[in-house]
Amino acid sequence: MKIYTFYFFTLLLFLCGHARAQQRIDVPRADGATTPLIAYEPKAARGCAPLVLLSHGAGGSEERGLRYLGEALARDGWRAIALGHRESGMPVLRKDMRADGFHAGIAALVTDTSAYKARFMDIDAALKWSQSQCHAPYKVLAGHSMGAITVMLQAGARNKLSLNASGAFDAYVALSPEGPGIVFPDNAWQPIKAPMLLITGTKDKGLDGDWAWRMQAFDGLGAGACRWLAVFDGATHMNFGGLDLTDHYKARTAALVTQYLDGVRSGRCPNLTAAPGITLRSK
Repeated sequence: MKIYTFYFFTLLLFLCGHARAQQRIDVPRADGATTPLIAYEPKAARGCAPLVLLSHGAGGSEERGLRYLGEALARDGWRAIALGHRESGMPVLRKDMRADGFHAGIAALVTDTSAYKARFMDIDAALKWSQSQCHAPYKVLAGHSMGAITVMLQAGARNKLSLNASGAFDAYVALSPEGPGIVFPDNAWQPIKAPMLLITGTKDKGLDGDWAWRMQAFDGLGAGACRWLAVFDGATHMNFGGLDLTDHYKARTAALVTQYLDGVRSGRCPNLTAAPGITLRSK
């Protein structure tokens, strides 16, 4: 019953808790552009708080989608920074509207090398700004959809876009990860060494497949570095992106992410326990 009590009180905090202090800023990027950020600061922190950067999906923004996760992490004592990726936000998708709506435009965007290079500069800009405030003792990159692709690229996954990233994070969280297809070849995830949590749902469809296709990213990871996969029964792609009204999935996602990150930050691999409607695997 202990794990169910944990999820119940996390849901209560999610629904009733007040958002922590937020700071909206634009920070300079290496190419002379700026990156918009929203920083969710912990209410009280002894010394420099651990850091999580949040990378939105195609068509998202720093203001939309992952706010639920930023607020939950701040309540848990983390500094969470939501990144705005202007080269892969909604204005870009609107300009590329086609006969099938956003589908073809999204496919073009998630295979656009320049869009990921811009995302990497956004990440570097956010890290530089955060380090100017204080040096975080632990750094995490989390993302949804195209943000999850960004997470995998930063973590060192092989890819079809000839992209290489710094991988300067201690752990990673991928919400709606991509399986093999237009971005990743088979066995793309084998080189990843860092701890990683992957989350999907049984209604989480993508460009190249369904939730079983998404699970192949977990299957392709090597063993030995605290890898967990969570599958939420009935959860859709937008449930994890935060762009709907289903607080139930948001609260449980936030609870699982904070439980996992608190564990790996402490130097141990947490023994996650499945709440009702969630199936867990580890390696």
